[in-house]
Amino acid sequence: MRRGTRAAGGATRRSVGAGSPSGAGGSERRRSSWSRCWCRPGCRRPARSAGSATSTGHAPTPSPPSPPPSPTTRPSPPSPSSPAATAPTPPTCWARTRCWRAPAASTPTSSPRAPRLITLTGGLDVVPDLTFEELRQLLTGRGDTLDAVLVPAMEQPEPAELAAINAWLRQQSAAGALTVSVCNGARALARSGLLDGRPATSHWLRMRGLRADFPAVKWQSGLRYVDDGDVITAAGVLSAIDGALRIVERLADMDTARQAADAVHWRHYSPGAPARMPVQGLDLADLVAPLNSSYQTRPSAIGVQLVEGAGELELASVFNGYTEQSVVGHTIAVGDGPIRSEHGLTFVPRRTLAAASGDLDRLLVPGHEAARAQAAGTGRPEYVHPADEFAFDAVIRDIARTYDVPTARFAAKTLEYPVMDVELRGGAWPWRETLVFALLILLGVALALGTGAVARRLRT
Repeated sequence: MRRGTRAAGGATRRSVGAGSPSGAGGSERRRSSWSRCWCRPGCRRPARSAGSATSTGHAPTPSPPSPPPSPTTRPSPPSPSSPAATAPTPPTCWARTRCWRAPAASTPTSSPRAPRLITLTGGLDVVPDLTFEELRQLLTGRGDTLDAVLVPAMEQPEPAELAAINAWLRQQSAAGALTVSVCNGARALARSGLLDGRPATSHWLRMRGLRADFPAVKWQSGLRYVDDGDVITAAGVLSAIDGALRIVERLADMDTARQAADAVHWRHYSPGAPARMPVQGLDLADLVAPLNSSYQTRPSAIGVQLVEGAGELELASVFNGYTEQSVVGHTIAVGDGPIRSEHGLTFVPRRTLAAASGDLDRLLVPGHEAARAQAAGTGRPEYVHPADEFAFDAVIRDIARTYDVPTARFAAKTLEYPVMDVELRGGAWPWRETLVFALLILLGVALALGTGAVARRLRT
């Protein structure tokens, strides 16, 4: 996740910032001429004027333009009982843009008086900025085109929306945009036909299904990204940082990419070429994942307090790290109202601190600046990022300390850490979960044998 935004209209085609959460480096001179946008078909709301972050929402049907929400009038979080429809996360676009990688899996939620929300990994809701049509009007008005389009992992869209997304991706590629997929976003890109006959990569857990579903694509394993000219595909999660730095190299230069890597403390930058990595697969140590998901005796209900100005990479490390990458629990965004992230994204909490406090095992506050300022509310929170370091390192160490080292190693493996150079201290194995799992199996066997014995006696 991370960091976009300042609307502006420079006429030069240059890029600063990584598609990874921390966006980036580069000089202020370059940084000032970029803007970020989210795009989806079928929504209507005008963008903000140049010089401010755009943040627009969705309505089910076109409606007359209305003023954008002010920073003090943000959408309310959706009610847990409100109806929700499943749809994909939109592509993220560069248009004179400093941009960030959009996280996976979305479930938009709409209400009559609020912009439509997009649910990201781990239960974090973001307010989209622009629709495809609004973006087209904006670019047309500036006589501009997109430099790059970033495609995240998406859920299977409805047929009409799938057709709109595929057509839009093909249109932008034909117009000269660098088209980039992240993780399982390669599936969305493959569906558009833009990967046919070309080398590509994705997350190692997805490769078997992708090879079966898209045999025309030359799928490659063991690379953090594949650059095939006007298309770049990045592997899983943290490989997106390498893919994003490659975009910066392509649109700017290596020095700017190196500054971007330094800005987010990414110590694995490979200038000019993708770093190789082991071809991964599931092994015996990965049994920690089903153990954690079947029965968790340690803290599993994790509240994440949204704090104004939080870094997008810091948010991503928490909402990704504790959920689908380690399977230790579920996270929920809590706070007293919508917040703006460090680079201008609008995030909306699911519940207030007061309403959620009784249901939480832990309350985490992401962000180095929040830790420095100790700017949090009630609930005796834990500050995740006390040190100024790569954001995911703190989460991996906390998983090892709070749960166990094998779980932290599994999280690092699924996050695609290039090498495991983070010192991990914690339990050697989730023994309590293993014991509970074994007892449940024994109980099931005993019930089955007992039921069989009763059935035989009744027959006789």
